[in-house]
Amino acid sequence: MVEQSSEVRIAGPDEGTDTSRSDVDPAAAADTERELALALADVVGTAHVPVDGHFFTDLGANSLVMAQFCARVRKRTDLPSPSMKDIYRYPTIRSLTAALTPTAPEAARPEGADASPQAPAAAPERVPRTSSRDHVLCGFLQLLIFLVYSLAAGFVTDRGYRWVAAGSGPADIYVRSLLFGGIGFIALCVFPVAAKWVLVGRWKPGEFPVWGPRYLRFWFVKALLHANPMILFVGTPLYVLYLRALGARIGKGVTILSRSVPVCTDLVTIGAGTVIRKDSFLLGYRAHSGRIQTGRITLGRDVFIGEKTVLDIDTSMGDGAQLGHSSALHRGQAVPAGARWHGSPAEPGGTDYVRVGPARCGTARRAWFGIVTLAQLFLLYVPLAVGGVYMLFIEVPALGRRLDPQTASLSWAELLPDALLLSLVLFGGFLVGGLLVVCTVPRLMSYVVRPDRVYPLYGFHYTVHRATTRMTNVRFFAWLFGDSSYIVHYLRGLGYDLSHVEQTGSNFGTEVQHETPFLVTVGSGTMVADGLSIVNADYSSTSFRVSRASIGARNFLGNNIAFPAGGRTGENCLLATKVMVPLDGEVREGVGLLGSPCFEIPRTVERDARFDDLRTGETLRRRLAAKNRYNLGSMAVMLGARWLHVFGLTLLALVSADLYGTAGQVVIALYLAVTLVFTTGYHILVERVIMRFGRLRPRLCSIYDPVFWRHERLWKVPDRHLNIFNGTPFKSLAWRLMGVRIGRRVFDDGCYLTERTLAVIGDDCTLNVGSKIQCHSQEDGTFKSEGTTLGDGCTLGVGSHVHYGVTVGDGAVLAADSFLMKGEEVPPHARWGGNPAVDMPEAAGPPGDPAAPPSPAGAASATAS
Repeated sequence: MVEQSSEVRIAGPDEGTDTSRSDVDPAAAADTERELALALADVVGTAHVPVDGHFFTDLGANSLVMAQFCARVRKRTDLPSPSMKDIYRYPTIRSLTAALTPTAPEAARPEGADASPQAPAAAPERVPRTSSRDHVLCGFLQLLIFLVYSLAAGFVTDRGYRWVAAGSGPADIYVRSLLFGGIGFIALCVFPVAAKWVLVGRWKPGEFPVWGPRYLRFWFVKALLHANPMILFVGTPLYVLYLRALGARIGKGVTILSRSVPVCTDLVTIGAGTVIRKDSFLLGYRAHSGRIQTGRITLGRDVFIGEKTVLDIDTSMGDGAQLGHSSALHRGQAVPAGARWHGSPAEPGGTDYVRVGPARCGTARRAWFGIVTLAQLFLLYVPLAVGGVYMLFIEVPALGRRLDPQTASLSWAELLPDALLLSLVLFGGFLVGGLLVVCTVPRLMSYVVRPDRVYPLYGFHYTVHRATTRMTNVRFFAWLFGDSSYIVHYLRGLGYDLSHVEQTGSNFGTEVQHETPFLVTVGSGTMVADGLSIVNADYSSTSFRVSRASIGARNFLGNNIAFPAGGRTGENCLLATKVMVPLDGEVREGVGLLGSPCFEIPRTVERDARFDDLRTGETLRRRLAAKNRYNLGSMAVMLGARWLHVFGLTLLALVSADLYGTAGQVVIALYLAVTLVFTTGYHILVERVIMRFGRLRPRLCSIYDPVFWRHERLWKVPDRHLNIFNGTPFKSLAWRLMGVRIGRRVFDDGCYLTERTLAVIGDDCTLNVGSKIQCHSQEDGTFKSEGTTLGDGCTLGVGSHVHYGVTVGDGAVLAADSFLMKGEEVPPHARWGGNPAVDMPEAAGPPGDPAAPPSPAGAASATAS
């Protein structure tokens, strides 16, 4: 039996839908029914649509067609505006009309009569225009800051290297490496704190325009925090201490696992015993319509924040409150004490997300763990890194003789062979050695942490668990093997239970992560898109436990899904992009799940099944073999491109070493700047060459079509280096060089574009961190792509996701963590939000003066003690 969602129930093809509403005006209902039927007939290209015909099973429509139908109806002022959630809940014209038609008394109300009081809709925001002069000046100053910082780093590195090189014997070199590396590490950690207090002081709620003087200080502090080595200590008490030094009010026993660093730390309050899972955003700021807005985030005692969540500014949670995975609090939302909420935007729910009991983990244990961690850092890792680099310089002739001031400049005939040999050794050693390590060492450590057993945090078992997670989530190898049949062998080598897997050639994408690979089971015939996070470890403020996560057979998982251990899905399910996988109720089978909180949709439609004949028998065998050969070629091409990049960096390093004796710190500074420009330009060139300097075209094809294989190769072009340009005008320049049709003065704080040449972004758009524009979709064996257009002055909220075939009107806003489905059309100056996104107009209020949410009980008890 399949349990229907309590939020939205869809009627099956043989089920009736209750349309007998006595409060519906019959005349209005008949007119609406006729007009809706005519509109749908026009969209699907047929002469007549039966009012009792099921949209998906009888008419053969799909979500893209129905999104176009909704968009067309929304343009008519004489018709009610349906959302995609309404379409799935009322899947016939008759049931949809009955649900959306106004009641008889309301319809009969004379014009001008008083209705029930409602908050007035906010007037359309006027997006402030930043002058091009400010935009260019800000970019110039950001570049100047980077160059000065590189010069300072070069000066310190030069002095440190010369001092370490003056040592005599291994013991002296070890001590000098420890002192120089330790002081350098402390300086890198202290400098962002000092810069924050000097340049900003205490963050306060407010807003200011991007590209201005206040923004420049904001960006500098944010860039320093993101480059801070303390990020390596996320998940330890040391990271909590560091956030306190930056001004955050954090109580005792707080566990933070998210690597997303709060920027406006003075506005963040976290009560004692709170747990914040990984991939969560609580930044204390957001970018909105060309302005940076800062606001408070207040969490009470013993709060739980699930994985892949977003907490917008001016939000709060009371003592003991919980926010489930794949959820969000929109601006102004407040979760009462002891309440359990989930969804985007969050709403009350009954699921308990704290699924592991407590263990003994007091202050002494946390302090001891921090001391041991620091001892390992300063006595082992820092001397090994600094001394190891020095030994590399003096033991490798290609480097050592170039660093000697007495050595004459060498010719290109001598530089090129040395760079070739050194790059091959480094790249090949990492490729072979790294693969051996990740497939062997974690297996030995897996015997230490046993499944379904509760362990205290900050001990030996916790250290082993963290080491296993880090070693088995190396992005390089998932990137190399993903989107091919070979990812199955790699994941099996890590420890995944794929004994019954059925090769499809696209079983997993290039981005998949887990807590432990030894407790993951994936059924036969299942396909997974990018962004899967398998949550098979549970945490409380004092303990953790690893458990098996099982994904059923013949499933399809869309993008950016957190799949927890105990997820209530079985066989033959479609989990849509950003869906919240349920943790309670009966096991769902043979259905699709969409949204957060999730509701049921049809498992498949006619368009997605049109290529099923290519997925069986001899045809599948031939097509899969051809795809495997092509993917193997793609892996070879991209490995070659990666090695060529390493070769270029090595050659630049040798040239810099050759000039080091005469220019010193200037050479080091120039090397940092030149490598950034080289890396960016090189990967842009690689992508353009793969595309033959053309543009992508909208596609609808099978994954066994060579057109799709070429598209997969494009996804393998590295692009994480672009994050260094976040919040600068240079990010838009990089996108433009990669083929994005992007307007002027676009503020990009960390948006990701999957298909650059299919995206159009207007002037003065605001793109928040974690937002994504994805111009494609893959469902089972069908691949679809189409362009997406953002008008002038649009805003994409933190963690929002825009699908393909979407048009967003000028000045429109998509709220945080929202999912704008394929084919949607957002009207100009509208505000949409939710998962899936619907029209969410804000109440009118003084601009720039948002109502502060009520503080939860006990939140003020959080201290910095």
